Amino acid sequence: MSVQTLGHGVGLRRDHYDQVLEGETSIDWFEVISENFMVRGGRPLHILERVRRDYPLVLHGVSLSIGTTDPLRKDYLLELAKLIERVEPAWVSDHLCWTGVGGHNAHDLLPLPYTEESLAHVVDRVSAVQDQLGRQIALENVSTYLTFAGSTMTEWDFVAELARRADCGLLLDVNNVYVSAQNHGFDPLTYLDAIPTDRVWQFHLAGHTDCGTHLLDTHSTPVCDDVWGLYRYAVRRFGARSTLVEWDENIPDWGTLEHQSELAREHADAALKESGDVQ
Repeated sequence: MSVQTLGHGVGLRRDHYDQVLEGETSIDWFEVISENFMVRGGRPLHILERVRRDYPLVLHGVSLSIGTTDPLRKDYLLELAKLIERVEPAWVSDHLCWTGVGGHNAHDLLPLPYTEESLAHVVDRVSAVQDQLGRQIALENVSTYLTFAGSTMTEWDFVAELARRADCGLLLDVNNVYVSAQNHGFDPLTYLDAIPTDRVWQFHLAGHTDCGTHLLDTHSTPVCDDVWGLYRYAVRRFGARSTLVEWDENIPDWGTLEHQSELAREHADAALKESGDVQ
């Protein structure tokens, strides 16, 4: 699947509904949390349909739990398919993780062991999801705070091979790469260099919190300088990709969020110029 480059967007959050609906913005597109709109009616869905008339949308899920050993939730996929039909998103994404087991939801994005067995399991599940939805999906690398002793491959090799075998897209979260690199002591450039360029559909950018012993992916602060630098490297490597700034805690005023998106645009333009790939 070849996806359109949408430009620079932000997550659509309730705090900013009025600003988005009242007038023009510099934002090119919006990403929404799929589960927030998998409902039969109500104001959120009405708002979503109004926004969709003026902007491209991307659906981003948090509950697919693609890595769990529980059976795929057919009811969840059916409701997701209905939402897809209703708003016609540019694409659909979720996280490369598991969120629960045995019918219990941990309400967190938990990492996988990076083994051939785990890879084969996730590839089969991605293929089944794509068959049921009738479209490819993109999966996002999550931030991690522990590793499995039984892992036999690196995260980046696992992610790259998953995209190839499952024939899916990747949502490359640059902040998550940086957070995990700092937490586990690997070079984030090694991660980016291992990812196949043709599989990356989208970038995520966000702020994180320095807890002293580790970085925590909180989406509660502006993007830091090191992540901006890593983003420029990613743009030079992968080219122009739809880029989204996430801000989900301590949500700022609309002007602050819009400014972060404009900064992303400036960094991307500069990186493209550096690479000679001027759009």
